[in-house]
Amino acid sequence: MNPTTNPELTRWSGPEGLPRFDLIADEDFAPAFDRELAAALERVEAIAANPAPADFANTVAAMETADEGLNRMLAIFYTLAAVDSNPARQALQRDFAPRLADYGSRVSMDPRLHARVKAVAEDADDLPPEDARLVRLMLRDLDRAGAGLSDAARARMAEIRARLAVLTTQFTQNVLTDERDYVLPIPDDRLEGLPDWLLASMRAAAAERGMAGQVVTLNRSLIVPFLEHASDRTLRETAFRAWTLRGSGQGAGGEASDNLPLVAEILALRHERAQLLGHPDFASWKLETEMAGSAERVEDLLHAVWTPAEARARADAERLTAMLRADGVNEALAPWDWRLYAERLRASDHDFDSGAVKPYLTLDAMLGSVFDVAHRLFGLSFQPVEAELWAPEVRAWRVMRGDKLMAIFVGDFFARPAKRSGAWCSALQMQHKMGAGQRAIVVNVCNFTPPEAPGAPAFLSWDDARTLFHEFGHATHHILSDVAWPSISGTSVAQDFVELPSQLYEHWLEQPQVLDAHARHHATGEPLPADLRDKLLAAGRADAGFATVEYLESALVDLAFHRGAPPADAMARQAEVLSALGAPAAIPMRHATPHFAHVFAGDSYAAGYYSYMWSEVMDADAFAAFEEAGDIFDPATARRLEETILSRGGSAPADELWLAFRGRMPGVEPLLKGRGLI
Repeated sequence: MNPTTNPELTRWSGPEGLPRFDLIADEDFAPAFDRELAAALERVEAIAANPAPADFANTVAAMETADEGLNRMLAIFYTLAAVDSNPARQALQRDFAPRLADYGSRVSMDPRLHARVKAVAEDADDLPPEDARLVRLMLRDLDRAGAGLSDAARARMAEIRARLAVLTTQFTQNVLTDERDYVLPIPDDRLEGLPDWLLASMRAAAAERGMAGQVVTLNRSLIVPFLEHASDRTLRETAFRAWTLRGSGQGAGGEASDNLPLVAEILALRHERAQLLGHPDFASWKLETEMAGSAERVEDLLHAVWTPAEARARADAERLTAMLRADGVNEALAPWDWRLYAERLRASDHDFDSGAVKPYLTLDAMLGSVFDVAHRLFGLSFQPVEAELWAPEVRAWRVMRGDKLMAIFVGDFFARPAKRSGAWCSALQMQHKMGAGQRAIVVNVCNFTPPEAPGAPAFLSWDDARTLFHEFGHATHHILSDVAWPSISGTSVAQDFVELPSQLYEHWLEQPQVLDAHARHHATGEPLPADLRDKLLAAGRADAGFATVEYLESALVDLAFHRGAPPADAMARQAEVLSALGAPAAIPMRHATPHFAHVFAGDSYAAGYYSYMWSEVMDADAFAAFEEAGDIFDPATARRLEETILSRGGSAPADELWLAFRGRMPGVEPLLKGRGLI
């Protein structure tokens, strides 16, 4: 063994099989990467060069374990790179990205492997169903990677993949730089409208950075409430522009963080890649394997929702403009005005003060509700685990069903300066049944505002609480996974199916019986008053036009970027799409192109940002199944959901899994009703 290779990177020694992050240093990663990459290549070469006739065991099953050590090491590295970035880790990312792309190309475009898997696929009908599914997926992926191309085309494909890995890594780092380096001090004489709970968070953010007073950062849990409450229009504009200029070359990182040249090259390379594979454009290639199947079906859905959403938004804009005029502002309603006046309109229409709810929505209370819902639906219980993780505030739990260990759940909930923005679910370890088998180690990451002081409660907004439920919905997909192979485990499903469990789980947050049991005042323990709860639920859909329009704008721009010839000027194409839609000027895209990480930090959501809405059509219909049963915790419906979807991963096509649960395909009406658009 190379004495410079830290064994903790691949053989985890912490409690419950967790890594000991305290035993890992940045300088450990490069030698471990070199070793594990070489070992993976050696194993793959042995499979490809095997003189024995190809069969499931010596080819397909062998491929499932070929890079196990590499994957375990990278799971630790990329977790740390996202939750605690530093220059050393960023440099390692830039080094690893093209080498991993080269490894992926060498494996996925090896004609010998392609021939062996194709030979196994010829007799796949004789295999057990999960084995047959794995074979067919592996052959499909090899075909889609270009294993069947000519030597010259494969060489060009490898170049494209390597370059894309570099570009998407740099895109991510540029956005992180702008987010990390931006701070807007707010003078003491310009605090009008800011509630005490928000001021406390702003002062905590300042203290975290060694500054006096109060600041606004680009953490969504801080800047959104600032835009909702700050009376000072100039400060709102300043903060909003900083938020939307991330990655544009005009943010805190300056020209060095300009993502627009990267975007143009990414789009051009994706288009070339698709054409090498015989597709007219990237959207055609990407959607071939999704439930939607085609860009036309995606557009039909998005436009079906756009019409009522845009009408609702324009009606709201008229009311907000009237409020702006009443404040003596004779300018057009601007993007930095919308949230402030929408919040005031919500308060007026529903007699609702969002600040009054905050004391009841502590992180601990909402975690209790998340866990209770999982217990009532799936019989899960959660036991705290003491472990050395990457930050003191990160927490871990054993997830049990009776005496059976189902998974380990890790939660990293608070924003930090070096942490990537947003929220996500990932797995340090996938569930599978190979050998002795293993359970998932699943991680939820959020960016909630930290508590004001050590030991103080952490307060969530309603949007934060929804995010908590959403990400745990993804976690259930890993926790309940019960399949043979890691490649089809957990969330390894079609991209436009992956959001179904997460968005479905959000529905339980809105149920009165859940809020009544868990939304408790942090100081008195009193439950959320019923009238305040009802106002909260009614007000939650008050700005549905805005929320739907800003999402649809992003989804339609993403789709347009990847249909037909790639635009040389992405911002011009963005403007063209929004103009054709007649998008309200006061509602910009949720994710403007220069910081649209879903689309440009990797391929997962490229030509696929629509998938949130595609899944929402299903999640509205799936929750209706519980309502039709007469009990939102109906045991038979929950068991069917687990058996047909949550435990199955990607072991069958997504439409088959859905039909096994619901018996029919859903329509768009439940979504529109759920959003209050009809």
